[in-house]
Amino acid sequence: QVQLVESGGGLVQAGGSLTLSCAASGSIRSISVMGWYRQAPGKRRELVATIRSGGSTNYADFVKGRGTVSRDNAKATVTLQMNNLKPEDTAVYYCYTLTQSIETYWGQGTQVTVSS
Repeated sequence: QVQLVESGGGLVQAGGSLTLSCAASGSIRSISVMGWYRQAPGKRRELVATIRSGGSTNYADFVKGRGTVSRDNAKATVTLQMNNLKPEDTAVYYCYTLTQSIETYWGQGTQVTVSS
């Protein structure tokens, strides 16, 4: 079992920046992939960015060039920094992990609201 606790988010003006952090606890040695998804009202949950334990990353097209995902394997934390935020970035952002045994875990979600 892995537990995830997110922090960050809130209300940000368009063009601003934010940093989301997530700390994992429990069976952290089993974690393979960490990252972030988001879900806007009335829309499906979608990938934002993920990072493997070796450091390889995967970004959604909408965040390329203005977002950076990083992780600290020793501390089992993952961070998402996004710049030049747009109103369409408004969503609940969820921390995500995938274990070596292909189990997925989700955080409780943190609201990000971008005002125009």
